[in-house]
Amino acid sequence: MVINVYEQYFEAELKYNDVERRAALVMLVSDSEAGQIKYEAAATFFPHRDEEDYAVSYDAYFSKVLFEGKGRRSKKREAELLESFRSVIDELAAEQGGKVFWDEPLRDARLG
Repeated sequence: MVINVYEQYFEAELKYNDVERRAALVMLVSDSEAGQIKYEAAATFFPHRDEEDYAVSYDAYFSKVLFEGKGRRSKKREAELLESFRSVIDELAAEQGGKVFWDEPLRDARLG
């Protein structure tokens, strides 16, 4: 079962596949199955051409596994992973030449 533990839209910048991306959806994703759990930090950058444009394009999707092992969802583990979440996303974005503007959210955070 895949759940976005946390997700939020932010202003961002990245040129990818010759397309300017001006926003990002960042997520902490939990994937559990058969007694195994995996947490992943992910960001997908999309054009956001105007205030109403939230058409997420998944060609500029980047992720990193933060934890994988036996067990199930844990609020404590999720809180710990969220402490370093922004720095992980910053690293993923920087590897592609992009940036997430954390002080410019486009929507409120959603916790799952």
